[in-house]
Amino acid sequence: MSKDFFKELLKTFCLALIMVIILITFVFMPCVVEGTSMNDTLYEDDFGYSFIISRKIGINRFDIAVIKIGEGDSSKLLVKRVIGLPGENVEYADNKLYINGEYIEEDFLGDVSTGDHKIKLGSDEYYCLGDNRNVSRDSRFYGPFKTEKIVSTHLFVFYPLKDFGFKK
Repeated sequence: MSKDFFKELLKTFCLALIMVIILITFVFMPCVVEGTSMNDTLYEDDFGYSFIISRKIGINRFDIAVIKIGEGDSSKLLVKRVIGLPGENVEYADNKLYINGEYIEEDFLGDVSTGDHKIKLGSDEYYCLGDNRNVSRDSRFYGPFKTEKIVSTHLFVFYPLKDFGFKK
């Protein structure tokens, strides 16, 4: 094989590596679901990609979000659902969600108990809960999440194949 062939192969490899780094840094990130807090939407060890770019476009109610908690080596990623948006009054009464006093149906939930509580969100805060509320450590435990802590939204699961596809 010629020297030119190896040069071209090396250039192609370097270009592909740069493209992968750009995609993982600015477009999407790999994500593995840990625990059962998002059952029956997501399951432990579901593997997929979450989209960094969609977070930059806008975070909407009921989006699935990947949230960074902690700093440095002790940081961890949580997968939760966005319930309350910046500036809103979020209330749960009799296991029903009210945003600014208006009832909002959560048709993705199974038989779970959220518990009665109220919170007023700041201008850069999101209220995020797991779908399996009985076991989830979420905004009820950590408090509201600041905008910069939400690193990506929308999850596309690749593995296991039975869970393949976008999760809503």
